Amino acid sequence: MAKWGSCDFKELEKLTRKLEKMANFDVQTFCQEVARELAARLLAKVIKRTPVGEGTFEIVEKDGKQKKYKIKNGGTLRRGWTANTQAEAEGGKVPSAKDYANSLKIFKMGNNYIIIVKNPVEYSSYVEFGHRQEPGRYVAAIGKRLVNSWVTGKFMLTISEKELESQLPKIIERKLTKFMEECFNNGY
Repeated sequence: MAKWGSCDFKELEKLTRKLEKMANFDVQTFCQEVARELAARLLAKVIKRTPVGEGTFEIVEKDGKQKKYKIKNGGTLRRGWTANTQAEAEGGKVPSAKDYANSLKIFKMGNNYIIIVKNPVEYSSYVEFGHRQEPGRYVAAIGKRLVNSWVTGKFMLTISEKELESQLPKIIERKLTKFMEECFNNGY
């Protein structure tokens, strides 16, 4: 009978222990982290694409010859992506896209993890998808008469979603590779 020799199974035992630890890995936490990262990336893209309107001046009081003005800054729609209310967006103090994404609630439906990204500013859907208007009507806020019957939407969220969707496999693969490296190099 032939002699087979000796074999050291220490490395194979280490691999077995690492694989056992990976089997106990919390998949739900991993999926939630990925969902939050994707939400932050979506917000970063859509915020860049959101148009910023010019500021406006509103007359607060008209007392004889004196008028008091209130300056209303543009950018309410852009700030709305990380605001909880329209008033918060108008106020100007909103968190960063990453901080806001981390604060969003994650819903699990079946095997899907869902984060709802929305803009609470009342006219956001009109800017996104477009809207009708009455040609010839005078609009005092802009000091002009309307010319076109349809204003084309900017599709800032739609375009950002499609762009992120095309990058999705690479992002998830990178995140999973990083996790696997941590498991095997750091002993998990």
